[in-house]
Amino acid sequence: MNTKNQFKSNSLKVATLFIFTFILSASLTFAQGDKLLLQFKGENGAGQGKNVVLISGDDEYRSEEGLPMLAKILSKHHGFNTTVLFAINPENNQVVPNYKTNIPGMEHLEEADLVIILLRFRELPDEQMKYFDAYLKSGKPLIALRTSTHAFAYSKDNKSPYAKYHWQSKVPGWEKGFGKKILGETWVAHHGHHAVEGTRALLDGIQVSAKNPLLNGVADIWAASDVYTVTSLGEDAEVLIHGASTAGMNAEAPINWKKSLMPVVWTKSYQIEGGKKGKVFASTLGASIDLLSEDLRRLIVNASYWGLGMEEKIPEKAEVTIVGNYAPTMFGFDNFRHGMKVTDFE
Repeated sequence: MNTKNQFKSNSLKVATLFIFTFILSASLTFAQGDKLLLQFKGENGAGQGKNVVLISGDDEYRSEEGLPMLAKILSKHHGFNTTVLFAINPENNQVVPNYKTNIPGMEHLEEADLVIILLRFRELPDEQMKYFDAYLKSGKPLIALRTSTHAFAYSKDNKSPYAKYHWQSKVPGWEKGFGKKILGETWVAHHGHHAVEGTRALLDGIQVSAKNPLLNGVADIWAASDVYTVTSLGEDAEVLIHGASTAGMNAEAPINWKKSLMPVVWTKSYQIEGGKKGKVFASTLGASIDLLSEDLRRLIVNASYWGLGMEEKIPEKAEVTIVGNYAPTMFGFDNFRHGMKVTDFE
């Protein structure tokens, strides 16, 4: 190769390397600038000045779709400031519900007045989990939906100080982990036939007679999620709604009376070592498709007021009109919308 051709070849290599470096740098800069959480400022409503953090992170029931929708309702119609956190793949900052070890923004729990979770088998690093642990120690209110009974699974890092949160923990005082200690129950089994039977909600007669404000405006809930098995909930638990399995996957399906009823919504208190006493609202309903039920959305809004000690401000029939478009995905493993960024859920 003569000198002239060699010069051209070297120049081409340098130019190619420069272009590659520029594209890589631009891609990294863009990724680093990606939004990793959503925030909605409260508008008019009784919740003004209160901060609600909603933490999504499950690989089946599409909490990454349902919780942003609830956050918009809480902000737009009720005045709460809301922050929504997601399971994020740090390599590309995409929302990947199957990514179990990263939920950025957990530090926002320091300013939270209420936390709403729908988690399943998470194993968060200590630097993220410490904020959740501190929140529970503060005794502030918690709303836990569907698979939150088995929110954590420390299958790899059993040396973590938070391994006691594992859904089958054997740590004294934390037997069966977060679900059992905080919510009253861990994962047991599907009582209903999963993806074949849905849930018809039956309001507890005692709670209705007592005019429990949590049930204001709540009368008709059918959910595609099946009934979970519950074995016990603790002495101070109050069941608000029982679930009957429906012989079909639509709201018109008849109840399968061959199956017993199970609690699907309840309240109770919680307290962890070194922490204050708090209260929790738990439901084994809450998949994104379940939230098409207006009264289920209303129940969660009511629970938000209740958790914050604002029972007297629970509306007779809370406004829960969906803000913007909402087309939830049917639950299932690995059927989430791939390639999504946080901004796609705005």
